[in-house]
Amino acid sequence: MNQQRPLPQGASASAANAAPVLNVGFILADNFTLSAFSLMVDQFRLAADDGDRSRPILARWQVMSSRPEPIRTSCGVTVAPSGPLADPANFNYIIVVGGLLHGGKQLDEESVAYLKRAARAGVPLVGVCTGSFVLARAGLMTGRRCCVSWYHYQDFLDEFPHHTPVADRLYVIDGDRITCAGGGGAADLATALVEKFLGRAIAQKSRHVLLLDRQRPGTESQPHPPIADLVADDRVRRSLLLMEQHLADPLPIADIARRLQLSTRQLERLFQTVMGQRPAEFYRRLRLRYARFLLDTTGRSVTDIALEAGFSDCAHFSRQFKAQHGFTPSDARARAPGPAAQSVAAHRLFE
Repeated sequence: MNQQRPLPQGASASAANAAPVLNVGFILADNFTLSAFSLMVDQFRLAADDGDRSRPILARWQVMSSRPEPIRTSCGVTVAPSGPLADPANFNYIIVVGGLLHGGKQLDEESVAYLKRAARAGVPLVGVCTGSFVLARAGLMTGRRCCVSWYHYQDFLDEFPHHTPVADRLYVIDGDRITCAGGGGAADLATALVEKFLGRAIAQKSRHVLLLDRQRPGTESQPHPPIADLVADDRVRRSLLLMEQHLADPLPIADIARRLQLSTRQLERLFQTVMGQRPAEFYRRLRLRYARFLLDTTGRSVTDIALEAGFSDCAHFSRQFKAQHGFTPSDARARAPGPAAQSVAAHRLFE
């Protein structure tokens, strides 16, 4: 397997004859997710050369397949492989991009056998989107932490009851296995791989060209569905959506009731029955949870966060925050970036 090595002093993309520092092989599952693949491969492309010239100098990528036919994406577009399954030792990473879970068999037996051979050779394997399912089905995630999207969390538990999936992070690195929830997290993982082999400046250049904002670490929490999706009562669900849409400018409970064509007392009783608490109490906890999320994952001031979470002044926010969490917003900020703070940041905001 190619080992990481530093760039030579004064090296640039003009050294076209030099061996690439980062060499990546892709295996695309049938009905794979195009966005996850494109977000990764474009960062490798932009990192490989000066500007946007796309020469595979500092990095090289190859789409491998056991068959010569184009591979179909979940959106119907096809991608032609650039070559057959190559010697795994040629690559720093072999990345499996998954997609539709119920669209038929994702990989053929020859490709699965190839992944097992790569694992025996010690080549790091990466599962992106439902690529984690492909690796788990091949028996390559036994004893490893496995990151999946919140959307496929239950699917993974149903198929692999003896695994404990991680569904509150963007990606997880566990030795020579890396799994990524997919979506925008694929871009953040690609940045991390480029930075490891080619340096931060080149990694950031790729993101800037693609108009990608702040790089997120793998420990950052996945965006998640609103809690309203989990509530059966339509009136309570609509009230929750209104609350989530008005965190910075909280609506009076009477206004929410009026929009639902209910009296305030009717909404109070309904909310208590379905959610087990009064709507004002739930609304306040939701805003404080949002504030905690911002404290753990951004560098914004406590005052800015207080206003963003719908509190009229910092003192009122601090009192409410301490009453709920047992410590002040400043204390919460001082605890980061320790494991406890990261763990809280990874919790789903609207749980």
